[in-house]
Amino acid sequence: HVVRKFLSLISSHNIPVYLIDPLILGLVDKDIEQIRSSPGGPSPECKYFCAPRDFTTFALLDKTWKPEMGLFRTAEKMGFQWLKIINKDPRLDGMDDLSGIEIPLHYIFKLASHAIHLVVFYERSGNYLWHGPLRLKQHMDRKFVPFRKLHFGRYPGAYEKPELLLVSIDDLKVQIPKNPSSFLQEMSHSRFLECRYREARAFFQLYPDDASLDAVEFRKKAKSLLHLAALTLNNLGVKFWLSSGTCLGWYRQCNVIPHSKDVDLGVFIRDYKADIIPAFKKAGLPLKHKFGKVEDSLELSFQGEDDVKLDIFFFYEEDDHIWNGGTQAKSGKKFKYLFPKFTLCWTEFVELKVHVPCETLQYVEANYGPDWKVPVKTWDWKSSPSNVQYNGVWPVDEWDDVIQIY
Repeated sequence: HVVRKFLSLISSHNIPVYLIDPLILGLVDKDIEQIRSSPGGPSPECKYFCAPRDFTTFALLDKTWKPEMGLFRTAEKMGFQWLKIINKDPRLDGMDDLSGIEIPLHYIFKLASHAIHLVVFYERSGNYLWHGPLRLKQHMDRKFVPFRKLHFGRYPGAYEKPELLLVSIDDLKVQIPKNPSSFLQEMSHSRFLECRYREARAFFQLYPDDASLDAVEFRKKAKSLLHLAALTLNNLGVKFWLSSGTCLGWYRQCNVIPHSKDVDLGVFIRDYKADIIPAFKKAGLPLKHKFGKVEDSLELSFQGEDDVKLDIFFFYEEDDHIWNGGTQAKSGKKFKYLFPKFTLCWTEFVELKVHVPCETLQYVEANYGPDWKVPVKTWDWKSSPSNVQYNGVWPVDEWDDVIQIY
């Protein structure tokens, strides 16, 4: 009843919303073929929208409507109470300015004992959709609805733009993501972290940014290399994240570290695919070296434009830690780098939606120690990292296989 009233409210104001309620989408997904093919004749029972729950969740794309008082007046006439949650717009933040301008992030429409949660999605420059957190201001009624039960808003989230499908469910016409199961999959890994502009500004006050021609040129090349690498790995369906110096640059200064000379990515070994090397070659990035093997200490390095290279480190999961390996070509010595276990979050970096470890501070500290905030120009990969351990030597009869330099 409440959903039907809500849908008639928003259609009377021509506001296009789509259903993102995980409970209902889960039910719909089981019958998706049947729902797609049914012409929308009357259904004898209420199967989906009558599933017991406190909320039904819909999404709204910010650019498809203009918030107008008329909607809320009509809502009140229909018996709805409503709440608008605003917070700052991260799209306007930058190194020079933290705008503090606020935008609507969530709306809640309540009628009797059921509520509609309307999540506002915004387009960001990495060509993806973002929703903000749901944070109540001081004066707001914390008992308006059981906020803790909401599926969206505990933290910000990032999503690909979904293709939508108009379907008839329980006699109601609604738009849903065309592939509900992949949307639900995305939802479970959607958590988003903003880059830390405030801390980055404090960093640059202590250590002024390198604005030399070389630094500007390197950043430009690193950005285009990262975009190409992301495109290549995404096309293969290989999940990756910013690692080593590239991750440190994002976390500490919201940018590529100009003296780093390469781009570093991490990939779990379980996501390794044999097509990675040929795919990069096809993208114009030939293999520079391959150390280790899939079972142990694999790392790949690809040659980008000029002397900028792309390093991909493969990570191995143990019971209580995660590690990646390193190999010294001339001696066959092996090293390993230990990290506390971590999960992956989305962020935006150089206009790209990419993963970083959610537990970024622990990840960076493991690698760079407690003084990670202090820039270091000379770095020895075998001895500088805080988390490096000697890991034996490759047997000489394996060298041809585990130390390949092109």
